[in-house]
Amino acid sequence: MSRPLSLRPATADDLPWIHELRHRVYAEELGQHAPNAEGRLVDGLDGDNVYLVAARGPVRVGFVSVTPPWVGRYGLDKYLTRAELPLLDEADVFEVRLLTVEPDARAGAAGALLMYAALRWTASRGGRRVVAMGRADLVGMYRAAGLRPVGRTVRSGAVDFEVLTGEVAELMRGTTGRHAATLTRLAAVVDWRLDSSFAPRPDGCEHGGASFNAIGTDFRSLDRRLEVVAADVLDAWFAPAPGVRAALAEDAGWVARTSPPTSAEGLLAEIAAARGLPAETLAVGAGSSDLIFRAFGRWLTPASRVLLMDPGYGEYAHVTERVIGCRVDRFRLRREEGWRIDPERLSAVVATGEYDLVVVVNPNNPTGRHAPAAELRAVIAGAPAGTRWWIDEAYLGYVDPAESLASFAATDPRAAVCTSMSKMYALSGVRAAYLVAEPETAAEVRRWTPPWAVGLPAQLAAVAALRDPAYYADRLRHTHGLRRQLASDLAGVDASVLVEESVANFLSLTLPPGGPSAAALVAECRRHDVYLRDLSPLSTAYEGRTVRVAVRDTAENARIVAAYRAALTALRPASAAPAGSAPAAAGVAR
Repeated sequence: MSRPLSLRPATADDLPWIHELRHRVYAEELGQHAPNAEGRLVDGLDGDNVYLVAARGPVRVGFVSVTPPWVGRYGLDKYLTRAELPLLDEADVFEVRLLTVEPDARAGAAGALLMYAALRWTASRGGRRVVAMGRADLVGMYRAAGLRPVGRTVRSGAVDFEVLTGEVAELMRGTTGRHAATLTRLAAVVDWRLDSSFAPRPDGCEHGGASFNAIGTDFRSLDRRLEVVAADVLDAWFAPAPGVRAALAEDAGWVARTSPPTSAEGLLAEIAAARGLPAETLAVGAGSSDLIFRAFGRWLTPASRVLLMDPGYGEYAHVTERVIGCRVDRFRLRREEGWRIDPERLSAVVATGEYDLVVVVNPNNPTGRHAPAAELRAVIAGAPAGTRWWIDEAYLGYVDPAESLASFAATDPRAAVCTSMSKMYALSGVRAAYLVAEPETAAEVRRWTPPWAVGLPAQLAAVAALRDPAYYADRLRHTHGLRRQLASDLAGVDASVLVEESVANFLSLTLPPGGPSAAALVAECRRHDVYLRDLSPLSTAYEGRTVRVAVRDTAENARIVAAYRAALTALRPASAAPAGSAPAAAGVAR
């Protein structure tokens, strides 16, 4: 019985075979390059690109190369200038090249699986488009796979190539749609050793919260919640206010069986009183995602153009690109600028009036940076009248309630503010959120809100939470202390890892180039029942190296640090020197 086909990253031991196979195929077989005495073709991108290998046990059968955008150059640069192929200057383009299979394995699944592996690896690093050189005589095959020519042909040796491109999401949808049964069968027999999952989620969105899979989504082993550290979601580490717990526990049977106020009238009144807003400027939902889907579904169409911050909360890209099908552009936040939203640059981008909607999460998730309210108000005030702004303030309580744009949105028809009560009020489980907009916009959202959209437990909990601001102010202050201590402890483990604090209830770890990937670190920490969030699928800006860590209580933070230390030890090559022992603050950026 033959061994299963394995897909894995190449190692240093694979490179001689890769160079030798390249010579046999591209020099001797195709005549793209002149044969040489060494019998090897070496790639100028070796060391920067990534090789993925297909093998059966010790027998290698094929490979493919992926060049990510952060390398700064592509194989295609040898043939075309950026002026001739401007798509290479886009931030999310990965080059897939050198798909090569041993002659005696070309009739099998190795070639297709290597291409699929390249797409999954690209998607797991935030790639949204691939570019490739395909032999001109095989263009029909590439078109069938979903790639399309860009109108550029290059000649290398005796071979003509078409330059091809494709959107990763579309290519994945085509593959998982047309070949769903085949993929399901292969998933059971392929030895998948890449750090990206074999298949995407059914909806195509990489939501957070994998920790609940460890607890059990069938709810039969809820005691596991005491063993799992759920630092991959940004739920509060503290319990909701005493009044919330009392409201839910006083008569649980009545709460469970009783229909709530149809339109959450009491909750709307409580929000209005607590925030000093007219009730007619408010709409409520079962969490911010409910409001996002409902409002965007009314405001946007496939013809709409949307601007998102990048990096940014992935749900917005999912709704606008995959659910509605809008044209979506990215406003790139830059690590070297501290992930700050530059108001002048943003104003210049939106000044054209091309955008129907601009989404700003403030403070931003996942960068953890806050844009001053005065700066955002000025940008919105100076923007074209036809551009609507959606401001997500899920984490604003960690900064200053006075920084909210809610009162501005209540009078300006261009702005809407969405506030989740999940994170700041420890109510993720009951799902409550509210939208602030000028009365006509708010009324439209309310019209499209089904009756009883917010359940009775959520209404009771949200009202009780709003009535105890002192409790939550104390908990949020304590969160800042826990975050600072966690950042210091993590920075003390390995000085080569950059620890960046946020203004909210999370921080990030960025591994050094050439070290383990973020996905590998996350997987290794899960062996200790500690769940962290790999940020790689959200943006190429993270280069596959950044992990987000939610702040937990003191005991769970200690478990996070211990699991992180153990994971780095396990992932560090045996020949590597121990990590430096710089002072704890040396690797912390605030």
